[in-house]
Amino acid sequence: MKRKDFLKHLTAGSMGAAALGSYVASLLNIEKKEENTSSSAQDQPRMVVGCQSGGADESNLQFKARHGVYHFDPGSPATIEGVGWDLDDARRQVEACEKYGISLDAFHLSGGNSHFRLWRNIMLGESPERDREIEKMQQMIEVSATAGVNLLLYNATILPVVRVLDEDGNNEDTLDPNRGNVYYSTWNYEEAVRRGQHEEPHEAGLVDRDEMFERITYWLDRIIPVAEEYEVKMGCHIADPPLPEGYRGITRWNSPDVFEGIKQFGELYDSPAHGFNFCIGSTGEGLENPREEIYPIIEWMGERNQIFNVHYRNIKGGWNNFQEVFPDNGDMNFVGVLEKLKDVGYAGMVMPDHVPSHEDPESGRQAFAFCYGYIKALLQSMYGFDAYPDHAIDLKAPGFAIHFG
Repeated sequence: MKRKDFLKHLTAGSMGAAALGSYVASLLNIEKKEENTSSSAQDQPRMVVGCQSGGADESNLQFKARHGVYHFDPGSPATIEGVGWDLDDARRQVEACEKYGISLDAFHLSGGNSHFRLWRNIMLGESPERDREIEKMQQMIEVSATAGVNLLLYNATILPVVRVLDEDGNNEDTLDPNRGNVYYSTWNYEEAVRRGQHEEPHEAGLVDRDEMFERITYWLDRIIPVAEEYEVKMGCHIADPPLPEGYRGITRWNSPDVFEGIKQFGELYDSPAHGFNFCIGSTGEGLENPREEIYPIIEWMGERNQIFNVHYRNIKGGWNNFQEVFPDNGDMNFVGVLEKLKDVGYAGMVMPDHVPSHEDPESGRQAFAFCYGYIKALLQSMYGFDAYPDHAIDLKAPGFAIHFG
């Protein structure tokens, strides 16, 4: 039936609902997904596009679903002072995601706006204060598992993210006029030293690498058994960026040799609960030749099944001098990186975390939308289009309507 003939029948009321649904499906080239059926392509464990930007509010969840992001880490549940996380809020966030078909796959183990607020005494090695912080984290693991979320992502670090600062203390980004006047977050150690950024002492004083590992181990000894009990995976993000020894008095656990630091951290525990929130960008920031040196690190983590989540962030440059760029214009081959992750059997979220910025008010959302599309296209080309049937249109679903202009 031609479209004009169809419209005549529709106007005359001569076409039944079943015929209407059949015809519209043919027009849209949509096949209704049968319930309780699956193909081998759909059954295989595979990577999915995810994200951790924004929270579980209506606008952000609509934005995620609109761009095909159905796996999410919204941050942290609300905190109950002196106790830990609010279970009701954790469940509320899970339900808010489910409304849009989004799976809440992870929470961030942090204490609100300031990550260091929750971790302060743990990272400073101060007892008994750190034991009270650890008790809160143990409660957070229980809340997460009870809410059905079995992955917690965290940062075991004293210094926050370090970048080149201007004279007002703000990040001084690098302008790229060839990419529509976009700005890249930038780190250049020599420039930071020239500006005296390395001289500001940290409240922690002097902390060497061995002390960092002692404090992390103290925490893990009390956290991993609880995580195992509740079957929750704990994914650690490496400190961003790896730095020369003693920067502001602090030597990071992943510095100055980022791969050796990763190995030492990974070998602290032989447990299914112990692994990494594997940030490709932060790892590349500690390498002389990220394009080639990233692959052995993926292989080492993958062989140990310690990749729990992936931050898919590309950079230009490397050790002591880099810019954070889009996934398609960095020095690392992000097609090859994804293929290597597939080769080692990783199946989980692949997410943009830091993105370039520009002057448009919707800068962040535009950059994330580009990254989502880039990742989804690579994944579909890798696994096949039919491996991602997540959200086919159901013509009988409540609220579904066809409008003819």
